[in-house]
Amino acid sequence: MNESSRNVIGYIGVGSNSGDPVRNCLEALNRLGACDAIEVLRRSSLYRTEPVGLKDQPWFINAAAEIRTALGARDLLSVLQAIEERMGRIRSVKGGPRTIDLDLLLYGGQVIEEDALCVPHPQMHKRRFVLVPLCEVASFVIHPVYGISIRGLLERLADKSAVIPLDAGAATR
Repeated sequence: MNESSRNVIGYIGVGSNSGDPVRNCLEALNRLGACDAIEVLRRSSLYRTEPVGLKDQPWFINAAAEIRTALGARDLLSVLQAIEERMGRIRSVKGGPRTIDLDLLLYGGQVIEEDALCVPHPQMHKRRFVLVPLCEVASFVIHPVYGISIRGLLERLADKSAVIPLDAGAATR
C-alpha cells in the first residue's frame, strides 16, 4: 500500500433497477464495507429515482456512500467492479437496467484522467440522482474541477428528474 493513498476519503455512487434494487444497493454497501482496506463511514438515504437517458426502464434506487480507504484510486475502482461482477452486473445496454452500479465519484481532492478511470466522475455534476444523495453525506465537499461545493452544484442543477427519498436519516448510520 502506497503512503500517498492512506486514509483517503472517497465517495461512491450506488444504483440498481433490476431484481430487488433496495436489497441490491444495501448488499453492495455491505460488500464494500467488508473489504479490508475500505471503511464505509456514512451512507445517504436510499432514493427512488427516475431514469435519465434511456427512459423506458424501471426506476432506480440510488444512494451515496462516504468511505475511507487505503487503496489507490485504480485499485478502488477494481474492487467496485469486482463487487458489481459478483452481484451479476452485465454491461449490455449503455444506461440500461442493471443489478448494481458502483461509481467512484470523488477520491480525495484528486483529478485523475486515465483510459479507464476518470475522477471526479465526469457526469456527476449533471445528475440529480447522484447529487441529491451525495449532498446528504458531503454537501460541503468541493468538486475539484469546478471549485463548487456539492450543495452548490445541486442548487445550480438544470436536471429536474424525480429523486424521492425512501428512508430518511441514513447518513448517521
